[in-house]
Formats: sequence, C-alpha cells, structure tokens
Amino acid sequence: MKAEGKNAVKEALTAGSEISKILIQKESTDRALTAIVAMAKERGVRVTFVDKRALDRESVTGRHQGAIAYLADFAYCDAEEILAEGPSKGEARFILVLDGVEDPHNLGSIIRVAECMGVDGIVIGSRRAVGVNETVIRASAGAAAHVKIAQVGNINDFIRTLKDNFITVLALDMDGENIAKADLCGDVAIIIGGEGKGVSRLTRDLSDGIVSIPMFGKVSSLNASVATGMAVYECVRQRKNK
Repeated sequence: MKAEGKNAVKEALTAGSEISKILIQKESTDRALTAIVAMAKERGVRVTFVDKRALDRESVTGRHQGAIAYLADFAYCDAEEILAEGPSKGEARFILVLDGVEDPHNLGSIIRVAECMGVDGIVIGSRRAVGVNETVIRASAGAAAHVKIAQVGNINDFIRTLKDNFITVLALDMDGENIAKADLCGDVAIIIGGEGKGVSRLTRDLSDGIVSIPMFGKVSSLNASVATGMAVYECVRQRKNK
C-alpha cells in the first residue's frame, strides 16, 4: 500500500506507521519535502531520491506531490477498541458506522472529519463497501494514520453490539427528526448510508431513531461526506455547549 502526497506521507511518519521506504522527488526545493526527509532519517526510514517520471509511474492517484511512502497493508483495529475509546478518555462515546459507502474519496473525507472532530472511531463493513486503500489515504490528507477504523463482517450485528452496550444508535437519513433536536450528548453512534442508496432498511429498523439535516434549497440530498461533517459538528456543538 502507498501513501501519496506530502500530508499523507508526513502523517504516516508522525503516526509511526510501518514504512519500508519513501520516494522523494530529487532536486526539489519544496520545504515540506525537506521536512519529510528529515523525519524519515530520524525514524530510520530509507529515502530514495528519484525523478518526477519515476514518481508518476509509481503513483496510484496521480497526485503524489513529490512524495510516496510504501506502507504495510492498513491495520484495522478491533471494534472493541473503538467501544473502549470514549471511556478511556472519560468521555461519552461517539462512533461512526458506515453502511455501504463505496466511494474512496467519500471515505477519505469522512476519516478526515472524524479525526478533526475527535470521533472515537469508524466502523465499516467488509462487503459492498470500500476499504482503506491508497486513494482513501490520500483523500484523508493523512488522517487515516490517526483514526481507529474497524472492519466487521456484518454491520447489523455490530449495531446490536452497540445497543447491548447502551449506545444510542441513530441513522442519518432524509426523513428523520431534525438532528439539532436530538440529544447527542450521551453515548451515540451515527450511521451514514452509502451513495445513492442511503441507510439500508434493516439497518434503519435496528436503529433507535432517524435523524436528518434540514435543507432549504432545491437540491434534496447531500454528499455522504458533507452530511457526515454536518452531523458530526452538531454532535460536537451540543457536547461543548451542555
């Protein structure tokens, strides 16, 4: 697996990710690339300087910005680690559950939101959903190195586990209660549906409630990552103002 781009490579180094080598564009005067080289040397990671054509050949995303790191396959955590994250910080749990998100750019953006807003972790399914790959890492701007992400075989079984742990499970969908009126200050998990399909029927039925983001324009839906950002911010807002 590769991390591409200055931010992604820097965050992989910062997080202590297992890196076999880093390719850096030679003869570059970019200060960010110079900083990456210094960090790599400090960690004992091998750096190879190559021309831009070599980077272009190795790039999966086509946007390497002069830096590519070769990583071990993404290390998913156990779902139990995410369940324990909130209590370990003395805070109410806040978990994102993704039901069929297939676009790697959406997943990357959701991971970035989760990291910036202090979400405990993200749970994704192993089927009919995108996993963490090079494009996701790039789209997350390196945040994937800092967020706990678990992959489970059955999302609905995990939702039952959440409920067994007294965590309120809310599905984000178009026909629900205004999310601003929901109480998000306790232990909460928010389900985000896939592109076009939304949250599946059985998953909706298993949830404790449906919440929605009120909209006032002519377009009736939001991109999954944008909707996630708005929902997560509302949760953080309520918790900070309680």
